[in-house]
Amino acid sequence: MTQSEEILEQGLIKTLTEMSYEYVSIKEEENLLANFKVQLEKHNHKELAAHGREHFTDKEFDKILLYLEGGTRFEKAKKLRDLKNFQLENGERVWIEFINKQHWCQNEFQVSNQITVEGRKKCRYDVTILINGLPLVQIELKKRGVELKQAYNQIQRYHKTSFHGLFDYIQLFVISNGVNTRYFANNPNSGYKFTFNWTDAENVPFNDLSKFAYFFFDKCNLGKMISKYIVLHEGDKCLMVLRPYQFYAVEQILDRVQNSNKNGYIWHTTGAGKTLTSFKAAQLVSEIDGIDKVMFVVDRHDLDTQTQSEYEAFEPGAVDNTDNTKELIKRLRSDSKIIITTIQKLNVAVTREYYNKRLQGVRDQKVVMIFDECHRSHFGECHKNIVKFFNNLQIFGFTGTPIFAENAKQEHTTAEVFGDCLHKYLIKDAIADENVLGFLVEYYKGQQNIDLFSEKRMTEIAQFILNNFNKSTFDGEFNALFAIQSVPMLLKYYKIFKSLNPKIKIGAVFTYAANESQDDAQTGMNQGFADDKVTSDELQAIMDDYNDMFNTAFTTENFSAYYDDINLRMKKKKPDMEPLDLLLVVGMFLTGFDAKKLNTLYVDKNLEYHGLLQAFSRTNRVLNEKKRFGKVVCFRDLKDNVDAAIKLFSNNQPNEFIIREPFEEVKKELNNLTIEFLKKYPKPQYIDTLQSELDKRDFVLAFREIIKKQAEIQIYEDYNTNDPDLYMTEQEFADFKSKYLDITVGVINPLVDATTMAAEGEIPYNDESGLEDIDFCLELLHSDVINVAYILELIANLNPDEEDYDKKRQDILDTMIKDAVMRNKSKLIDDFIRENVDNDKAGFQQAKADGSMDLESRLNEYIATSRNNAVHSLAVFEGIEEEALTKFISEYDYLHREKPEIIQKAIRAKKGLKLMERSTMLKRIIERLREIINTYNWD
Repeated sequence: MTQSEEILEQGLIKTLTEMSYEYVSIKEEENLLANFKVQLEKHNHKELAAHGREHFTDKEFDKILLYLEGGTRFEKAKKLRDLKNFQLENGERVWIEFINKQHWCQNEFQVSNQITVEGRKKCRYDVTILINGLPLVQIELKKRGVELKQAYNQIQRYHKTSFHGLFDYIQLFVISNGVNTRYFANNPNSGYKFTFNWTDAENVPFNDLSKFAYFFFDKCNLGKMISKYIVLHEGDKCLMVLRPYQFYAVEQILDRVQNSNKNGYIWHTTGAGKTLTSFKAAQLVSEIDGIDKVMFVVDRHDLDTQTQSEYEAFEPGAVDNTDNTKELIKRLRSDSKIIITTIQKLNVAVTREYYNKRLQGVRDQKVVMIFDECHRSHFGECHKNIVKFFNNLQIFGFTGTPIFAENAKQEHTTAEVFGDCLHKYLIKDAIADENVLGFLVEYYKGQQNIDLFSEKRMTEIAQFILNNFNKSTFDGEFNALFAIQSVPMLLKYYKIFKSLNPKIKIGAVFTYAANESQDDAQTGMNQGFADDKVTSDELQAIMDDYNDMFNTAFTTENFSAYYDDINLRMKKKKPDMEPLDLLLVVGMFLTGFDAKKLNTLYVDKNLEYHGLLQAFSRTNRVLNEKKRFGKVVCFRDLKDNVDAAIKLFSNNQPNEFIIREPFEEVKKELNNLTIEFLKKYPKPQYIDTLQSELDKRDFVLAFREIIKKQAEIQIYEDYNTNDPDLYMTEQEFADFKSKYLDITVGVINPLVDATTMAAEGEIPYNDESGLEDIDFCLELLHSDVINVAYILELIANLNPDEEDYDKKRQDILDTMIKDAVMRNKSKLIDDFIRENVDNDKAGFQQAKADGSMDLESRLNEYIATSRNNAVHSLAVFEGIEEEALTKFISEYDYLHREKPEIIQKAIRAKKGLKLMERSTMLKRIIERLREIINTYNWD
């Protein structure tokens, strides 16, 4: 018999009580608040006793609750960690502590279960861990055999329907089905890919719930995780939690700083989040007694605009981003404990007498330096000068690709410069954990035995890239880099691409001045510097094309601004910024560049060892289901180099998970899935006969696997939709897809009218997993080609006087309905066509004939009016200021982030509402606003 959810829950509670957690029975929120008062008084008993008190009065406690209620989830996370200066009724002031961050074991730990919360739905949460009476960890359980994503999806529903009040203080979630267990920060909708296994220091996962609980829920470990290893990201205003390998790396550095003067380095594969790890290390090292300065040292090539903003998000005000060395001197002489600067500027500071004579007071201080990307730029004279200058220095390095004897083109290895490797997290570990993607490496089958610089060969390659670009990048949803051997070769490729009149946007970047630094030369990393024969005019010509494409005005005089602009366009992070599709590079952007929207690397360049893996790793950042791996197309025979690099940086361990299997193997897997699927569902029409939700669920789960494998195979260069060896035709797939999408209606993002938002019961221990628990693969079924411009083009081509008008009109709606993202907008377009074509045929035809037709403006006006009407109806129904709802949507349009505090403020203006009613109303309104945004926003 399968272990039930209830038995799993009781087993976990038993484990926790054996670990000295106090079990407390809390049935509903009134009990929760009463328990919080008792625990808060217990935790602050010394402070209260100093004022002759044991308890807070009811009025005082109400004021504390009112203080805790205000603000966003991010602001509440700050309140949790801050001391609150609070005035008692007698006028005396006390400092209230909600959690002890410095002595994290000295908190009050409790466990409860089945707490009932009234929101839009009545929900009972499985297991709750309370620290000092606040629910800081929520555990959602499913019986063994149930997919773990169902627990994750249930938590997402709780965010929409019930979390409020003290439950807004949750810091961590844990999900488990007994045999698989994961944890993640309270950052709603960040995605299942941002849930993590806990492991030991050797990266062996603790999947079993009992083993996970024994290590992760150890009171001191959990207290430390919440106090020290949750990061409040200022840029995105969200919570992040360190993954286990990040935790162990920081712990190793802290141990070495506290207990020795030895150096060390961290080997964490590219893409594993070294910036977050190293910053958390810097932050915690700076808190150690006796440490005067912590310096985070980067190469100048890495300190771009995006990197600076990320650094600022972790440690506001710490980045020394000016070119003025005086500013660095000023910061070193100040009380600032954490400084981020470049190795080049630090070298100037310590070698030039004008500067270093001002640093003599710092010279003998205890300084810890953390070097980012220590596989390069840290073996030359800069590094030697810095280490020689400071008398009491401890250094640590981070790298994804250490320098060993095999790949050492310079004098020293990483170990010789930095000492012991303190922690390893290799690419094989990261792929197994789904923290980075593996690689699909394909080798061009065109002409090989001709001159590499031949125009015929290069034209053939350029045409191949253009012909296959949409397939590789999912119709431009992603973008690509083209790594080229030299600047002269890049210039030739650029001219060839231009002559082919590409439909995609192509740019190029290289450093035009002959100013290659000694450090760059010694590391063997060609950064793309041109020789003296290449003038700035050739780069300017490329920049002029770029300026014409994007309406910019860059010149070689402001090259850094051009570089930053390319950086942003390649990252596709700004919705109002038109992206770059293909970037030609020599060395730039092949290291240190992190773009989740980049999925393809074309290579006509000799790469090996760390240079090869660094370049390949530009493509393997995790984003979504559609991005299954990083794709690399080699126009040179690099297979031996690829195998050698993977072997070296996998520590000579098996690497079969790193490079994706060949096309024929994937095709075989797809066909095997299809055979089994068609046995059960021989025709698309058969799906219409499915009656029960469980039967529909089984179909969805089966077809979901077909969708995933289809998304994987279509990016291979050998894939052909008309391949006779595929057992499901393109038309059959489309028909089954339509049935699949039909089932999602009302399950995913249902458009619920505000009048139907009644509270519903939710049964605990419900092991019958329905459709709403399924993680639908809708993002794999959306094509960016089916966008507003495409739909408007179809409408413009309508002729209401033709016999087949009704069919063509319906085809437009069917096209939208078949797309996962556009289908919920089909009714809006149907109404738009009815108003602008059906009800005004003569006007529509006349506007087409005289050229006055501006469908885009009409649609924008129609959408704006419809959205305003929806907002007005919601305002009337809820009795809330319409201006607040409009502001919420406007802020979302601008920031692409919700600001619930806008609605909170408007709700507070309504008199007579109790705390519970305010919380319920907030959840209800924001859910409806999400639906309005989802329907009427088209970017």
